[in-house]
Amino acid sequence: MDKRNLQKAALASRLLSIDAIQKANSGHPGLPLGAAELGAYLYGHAMNYYPDDPKWINRDRFVLSAGHGSMFLYSYLHLAGYDISLDDIKHFRKYGSKCPGHPEYGVTPGVEATTGPLGQGVAMAVGMAIAETMAGEKYNTREHSIIDHYTYVLAGDGDLSEGVSAEASSLAGHLKLGKLILFYDSNNITIDGNTDLSFTEDVEARYVSYGWQVLKGSMYDLDELDNLTRQAKNNTDKPTMIILKSIIGKGSPNKQGTSGVHGAALGEEEVAETKLFLNANPLEKFVVDSDVYTFFEGRKSDLYSGYSKWQKTYLKLKEENPNLAVDFSAENNSEDLNTVLTSIGYKIGDAPATREASSKAINYYAEKYGNLVGGSADLSGPNRTGMAHASIYSSMNRNGRYIHYGVREFAMAAIANGMALYGGFKPFVGTFLVFSDYLRPALRLSALMKLGVIYVLSHDSIYVGEDGPTHQPIEQLAALRAIPNVSVQRPADAEETIAVWDIALKNSETPTVIALTRQGLPVFEKDDKDWMNNIRKGAYIAREAKGEIKRVVVATGSEVTLVLRAISECEDNALSFDDVRVISMPDREKFYTQPLEYISHLIPDDASVMVVEAGIAMGWDRIAARKNILSIEDFGESAPAEDVASAFGFTEAKIIQMLGRL
Repeated sequence: MDKRNLQKAALASRLLSIDAIQKANSGHPGLPLGAAELGAYLYGHAMNYYPDDPKWINRDRFVLSAGHGSMFLYSYLHLAGYDISLDDIKHFRKYGSKCPGHPEYGVTPGVEATTGPLGQGVAMAVGMAIAETMAGEKYNTREHSIIDHYTYVLAGDGDLSEGVSAEASSLAGHLKLGKLILFYDSNNITIDGNTDLSFTEDVEARYVSYGWQVLKGSMYDLDELDNLTRQAKNNTDKPTMIILKSIIGKGSPNKQGTSGVHGAALGEEEVAETKLFLNANPLEKFVVDSDVYTFFEGRKSDLYSGYSKWQKTYLKLKEENPNLAVDFSAENNSEDLNTVLTSIGYKIGDAPATREASSKAINYYAEKYGNLVGGSADLSGPNRTGMAHASIYSSMNRNGRYIHYGVREFAMAAIANGMALYGGFKPFVGTFLVFSDYLRPALRLSALMKLGVIYVLSHDSIYVGEDGPTHQPIEQLAALRAIPNVSVQRPADAEETIAVWDIALKNSETPTVIALTRQGLPVFEKDDKDWMNNIRKGAYIAREAKGEIKRVVVATGSEVTLVLRAISECEDNALSFDDVRVISMPDREKFYTQPLEYISHLIPDDASVMVVEAGIAMGWDRIAARKNILSIEDFGESAPAEDVASAFGFTEAKIIQMLGRL
């Protein structure tokens, strides 16, 4: 270990960080100053990576869960040779910069995950560590090992205060993820002040109780960092937390060790004093010692040797195992929807709950696609997410593809993000729709990072019945639709359910929410003969008018059946609804983005429009007047499903009445 050049690298990181933050007059200098030695050790000695191929599957992962300290990461990515220039550093926090305020996946080469919302980086690192064990079991052979790396994460007091890190860490200990190493930047400072204000628990004891190995040392002793990391790697059946005592803002003479250095630029005077304290020229800005660049060029050369050797091993593995599909893509595009529908075999009149149809789809695709992995937050039965063709993933079975997450909705979703980020896997998760509130922050990051995670959310309406308002979603569909880049699908029958699964599996840049019923819904004849294609546009004609189209009813999910049944009863009673077209709209936001021609084709400009959905009306006023929206604007009630529906007006009689006044 070249300690002399590692110390120079730590100094370069500190100087780049304070200059970039000061130039932006915005940022968080506390962590980059306080943890610089760790970054130098990881990128300059411990980690296995290759900067010219930042997506190399066998690289060590490093997740900066404490994402506010982003200049720590950008400075080391620059020094290590990733495609981040000194000009990029100078444009820290500027519009279009490769160095945004918090690390963003897909924006900056070498950034493994979008972090900033504290705690989620820890959970995503757990997901990456799970994926590493799965990939190793799937691809490594006795002769050739191509998956052999570690997942590192740096977290601070704020990360460990957030509940999601506790949920994920508990599961990581249970699963014995021995190649997960968490560095805890323990400086006892948060934004409000000393952690004594609110965070005095024994973190070491907590993590020991989770089943982790816990080690302790100093942030500033390189030999000790190396020794602790080696101890972590030697323990193969426990994840390791390394508690590193540090000084926030180390090197800032007047601010180090205080909350004042956490989240604001030092100021020109303090920057100058800090540089003097660090034995650097206060008049120089964005200057890196040439020895540091030379050191990392040599490091890159050494890393290339390992990278090149791996490539040869990878090619030998593929040559000697032609039946092993060595594919790290998460794409699943081979199945034709009509073939899937025919294979699963639902027919008109069958009336399974859409959660049952979803189960059929999961098991059909799980048999076809070995990269489909999933699980549920202790609701495998109610969600119908079980995988008959896949075993349960555990510390004893890394070949499993079904994960029992326990009652940990938030961590479950964040872990799935980590698995999707890892590459090669298509993860799905399951819980009740009403509990999407528990996982929504992770779903938002799925959308922000453009990850194709699938969210299977059952029990989608007041038809949950006796479980009452705590379990009856009312506002959740609207809340989920409000998140940009999320496909919210509420299928109306078994055929639609399989179709939206097909959409979700072929969607690699948008998370998909599939909202499913507990109650049975009949498979109905679809008047749009091209519905399998048009459903991808968000909506299609479920029932065509028999004459001139004057009225259009738009519905989603179980309410499509309700509308069709109401119109059928009218026809049986010789009432004329020949001018009524019924639209099934499983993905409203997708429909809203369609060309005007398609929107006008489905909903003619001169037609009167009515909307039926068992949720709040928010967002539907774009296509219908408020008086013509049958919705629910209050919480549900505890009673049998049909009684609750009747109390809120979700009846054939109410629909007929509203249609009559259109």
